[in-house]
Amino acid sequence: MKKQNSITKLVNTNGLQNVGYLAVAKTRAKVLKAFAYVVPIRRPMLFVGETSCDELCDMAINEGSTNIFIVTDAVLNKLGIPAKVTDYLDKKNISYTVYDGITPDPTFKVVEEGLRKSIDAKCDSIIAIGGGSVIDAAKMIAMSQGNNCKPKQLIGILKARKPSVPLYCVPTTAGTGSEATLGAVVSDDKTHQKALSIDPRMVPLAAAIDPVIMKGMPAHITADTGIDVLTHALEAWMSVNASVETDYYAASAAKAVMQYLPLVYKDGGNLKAREEMGIAAHYGGIAFNKAGLGYVHAIAHQLGAYYSIPHGRANAIVLPYILDVNRKASQKRLAELARKTGMVQAGQASSSDSDITDHLIAQVRDLIATLNIEPTVKGMKTSDFDSMAKAAAKEVSDTYAVPMYMPASGIKDILTKIKQASDERADKDKSSDKVA
Repeated sequence: MKKQNSITKLVNTNGLQNVGYLAVAKTRAKVLKAFAYVVPIRRPMLFVGETSCDELCDMAINEGSTNIFIVTDAVLNKLGIPAKVTDYLDKKNISYTVYDGITPDPTFKVVEEGLRKSIDAKCDSIIAIGGGSVIDAAKMIAMSQGNNCKPKQLIGILKARKPSVPLYCVPTTAGTGSEATLGAVVSDDKTHQKALSIDPRMVPLAAAIDPVIMKGMPAHITADTGIDVLTHALEAWMSVNASVETDYYAASAAKAVMQYLPLVYKDGGNLKAREEMGIAAHYGGIAFNKAGLGYVHAIAHQLGAYYSIPHGRANAIVLPYILDVNRKASQKRLAELARKTGMVQAGQASSSDSDITDHLIAQVRDLIATLNIEPTVKGMKTSDFDSMAKAAAKEVSDTYAVPMYMPASGIKDILTKIKQASDERADKDKSSDKVA
């Protein structure tokens, strides 16, 4: 009997998967890799430190901004976070309009309202102040205004004909790295399914990593967004489209998260740790800009759409399962990452790749536990799993260059495991309540 090749093994193991599916997915991955390395993707000018917002504003003014549209959310506006930018603009006698209508996972309606307000105010540039949702919304507003089109017309790859209006970003969380990426995600108003727009001209001109602005973020948001950074780094590292360039940024981001996230979680006022996490998030964005993401994000997007789980927390829930799934396919790469970033115990560097990979995965699980991130989802319904799994599988096959492809049935197995763990935790909590 002839030895099975890797594709045949995968087909036989996963039943529903077929060679055609693999061939199409791998071809798309190659096209995306070519796109990433042929089409120039600019890097935003990066300002870091307590004066970074002032420097970013000066850049915008020097580039000709006279009437700026400030995009943020209601909570940040109420806390006075945008004041660090608006007070400086006041001193420089620069006009601005504040739009704080951005919601988590912004919908087309939210983006369209911001677009209308920016056009009505005759704004000539945009500064986004917020997390990934705010920055993504600002990207869509800027690109829509620059192209005089509706946001829905930009969904897909390279749909714009003209550049966006000048866009600058002040991330308030160390998470998405959206200030460095060429894509933006918008949710459907009714189904809440996420739609993606990809265009190199969507990358902001500059970003300010200001640890003072970030220090006010609550511990649970710091934890959730920090694991988002780690997920970006790990998925970019494991990607088939990884390169020397993306490996540098992915490894740097992963190392920083393991070192600084526990510190900033315990002490939000640790400005050194805040700054390092902000840089890590930016590096993670640069890494996955070219290397791409994977199943963690694809499944996390479904948890967010169906059960309103915040994105970073959803990543934390899914990440250990995908590391286990990829353990063999990515064993050599993960061991290399552990050695490169110091994620090995003293004297362990000469251990087998298998042992070091196990240690890395254990460290990730320990970090999630240290951050007190609840690895469960309330209200999961088995009846949702078929559609969730199909959507996640399509996202991966259409978009990502993963180390191994799973059929929808494999994703459904992971959702079932998450539900089982969630149900067991709920039963345990009920028992504890009765004893109390």
